[in-house]
Amino acid sequence: MRELPTNIRRPNNSTPIANTALNEREMEPLKDIKVLAVTVYLAGPFASMNLARMGAEVIKVEIPGKGDPVRGNGPFAGPQGTNTQKQTDDDISTRFLKRTQGVKSVTIDLKNPKGKQMFLDMASTCDVVVENLAPGSLRRIGLGYDEVSAVNPGIVYCSISGYGQTGPYKDKPAHDPQIQGMAGLMDINGEEDRPPVKVGFYIGDLVTPMFACYSILAALREKDRTGKGQYLDVSMMDTLVSMMFMENLEEAIADGLPLRTGNISRSGPTGLYGTKDGDLSITVTSDDQWGRLSRALNAPELLENPKFSDYVARTVNVEDARQEVQRLIGQYTLEDVAKRLEDFDVPCAPVRTAKQVMNDQHFWDRGSLLPMMHAGTGKPVEDAVASGFPVKFSGGELPTIEGAPTLGMHNSEIFSKLLGLNDQDIEKLKKEKVI
Repeated sequence: MRELPTNIRRPNNSTPIANTALNEREMEPLKDIKVLAVTVYLAGPFASMNLARMGAEVIKVEIPGKGDPVRGNGPFAGPQGTNTQKQTDDDISTRFLKRTQGVKSVTIDLKNPKGKQMFLDMASTCDVVVENLAPGSLRRIGLGYDEVSAVNPGIVYCSISGYGQTGPYKDKPAHDPQIQGMAGLMDINGEEDRPPVKVGFYIGDLVTPMFACYSILAALREKDRTGKGQYLDVSMMDTLVSMMFMENLEEAIADGLPLRTGNISRSGPTGLYGTKDGDLSITVTSDDQWGRLSRALNAPELLENPKFSDYVARTVNVEDARQEVQRLIGQYTLEDVAKRLEDFDVPCAPVRTAKQVMNDQHFWDRGSLLPMMHAGTGKPVEDAVASGFPVKFSGGELPTIEGAPTLGMHNSEIFSKLLGLNDQDIEKLKKEKVI
């Protein structure tokens, strides 16, 4: 049995989400935006989910009978609880549940001529198409930007891929671990004398969709002015590289300095230090912070030593500075030294475990963590945690969204609303294996 939070006050933990009315303090910034999503795994679904969080109607197009490959990755949650194997047709992968909150699911065989036409007809009524298949996949079956914009010139068509739609790497298969390697992120992560290390979560898969989302919003704003849509080529590798070089890596490279510095800064004594009973992260970059650290630790020698006289000196003598700070901090318990440093306004924080964070009421109160909803049952999954939207708006709360859907859950609703199909039409398409 998994050990998960038991003492957390979770909002809406027993209220079926489908019956939760929009209250007067909720707002839907993207209420009038309709998104068609051909997304799989993580990057595309996360982009779709974030648009849904803002009130957009997001329609995920999946393969009939299969769906997003992540649907097959257990454990599975459903009417009979969470199990390693599916127990009912309404069971959904917990990974899929995390990644597809608020999205509607339809099934269409896009390689079937009828399915292709259904997609184009739906796209003609939408504002955005998001896809993260291998570059050129939709274009090769006649559903690329050119074909979709022909039926809807105002469409914003966003393609998320590992290496982008152009260049020598575009056809390479890639998931987040490969992107971290190719982007050079692993080269700067880890200890100097140890092998490269990847970041502990799918950073490329999760940061890239955020760039995609606000690029989509920028393109929609541009469309408001010009009436024209456009194509967005979003690359995971480009995203990580552009972020990495917000650091002055070129200077460290030119100076022959190590890029992997573990839990310490590349310059100065900022980093992780061990106390008697735990680890503490501190930041001391400026001369003022160094002075406050000296006073907090009752260590005037930190100011008197010429090796530590200013930022440049501490960078040149970083190992000596770190050893001296460690000697001082190591004399205290974590609670005691943290209190001392905080009293002198030295930025510091303990290194917490993921379990401690998950059990911190702060995140549940602010909505950064939420109950994980299952749209098929209309209820939260017991002992499961979903990520919330980490920004608070003064104009009101973002809409309460439904949980992740079962495969094809919204076929009748969407095909009726967007394509004018009746029950007989839908049943015929099922028999023809179009949907």
